Amino acid sequence: LIEEKQEVYAQLPFFQFMRDHSISPIKRLAFAPCAAPFIMGFADLNKYALRQEPTQDKIQLILNQHTYEDDFHWQWFLEDMQKLGFNSALEFNESLRLLWSDKTKNSRLLTYQLYEFIAQSEPIEKLIVLEAIESTADIFLFLTREITIELRLNTKQEYRYFGDCHINQETSHNANSTDVNEFINNMYLSESSQLKGIQLVDKVFAAFTKWTYELLAYAQSHQEFKTTNQRMEPEFRLKAA
Repeated sequence: LIEEKQEVYAQLPFFQFMRDHSISPIKRLAFAPCAAPFIMGFADLNKYALRQEPTQDKIQLILNQHTYEDDFHWQWFLEDMQKLGFNSALEFNESLRLLWSDKTKNSRLLTYQLYEFIAQSEPIEKLIVLEAIESTADIFLFLTREITIELRLNTKQEYRYFGDCHINQETSHNANSTDVNEFINNMYLSESSQLKGIQLVDKVFAAFTKWTYELLAYAQSHQEFKTTNQRMEPEFRLKAA
């Protein structure tokens, strides 16, 4: 089911936009400020929702290990925001207005919804949620890596969140090891867990789909850039409320 959903997800307009080579690489990454609430909030999901300690539950131990492998990626995001020129000179209040504006509401809601799905789930159901999340990340990160490969030709810089480093880290997760994969593949799902798992997968993909439309709208409305000292800066200063 997750694989079927992933195939449909990969064809959404946002990802078609990211594949459009007629648009410059930096403009195809113009969605990044809009994605910040979810990307930064994902560390909290790892620490305070997915992770449960202490535990002797085998599935929860797998989840815990995954959270430790994932919860520092926000640091790479901040690095890339600087390198991409998106760390513009917004005053603190202006930054808050952007991050809590209607332009970024689905980026915030995505975090809240995932927290709700996880909080109401048993470990085996949380693992299903995590697998669905990771499948959306596979599409997203594959395309951002392709964009940063193009971008590096001009900037000569490495982008750890949007580039090779992140996607390589994802593929090297302990959850992808042979023994863990074998354990997961041999797990028994009760009928009730199967039904709830199907519902959770549907909900996760629905939430991420809504998020992609917000990212696309933001990127398309922020396509004008100015260059200052070879630093491209999006002009999205917000007017005072």
